[in-house]
Amino acid sequence: MAMFGPNEYFNVEMGEGRPPQHIRGIVCDVKNCAYHDGDSFCTARRIQVGPTVANSSAETVCATFKPKNRI
Repeated sequence: MAMFGPNEYFNVEMGEGRPPQHIRGIVCDVKNCAYHDGDSFCTARRIQVGPTVANSSAETVCATFKPKNRI
């Protein structure tokens, strides 16, 4: 069951010159990620979580992660 409907997000696809916005419902604690806004929100244009098959959350990763100094 989805927590949010397909249109419940904050401007995930940003245009040029627009500041990144928080993705609603996504909480990120990885403070050294380039997309972390300093307040536990993700500002990536989209996120990708993998791998294709997992049996627990411990077996998943955020493939969108980029270290702060590499965006």
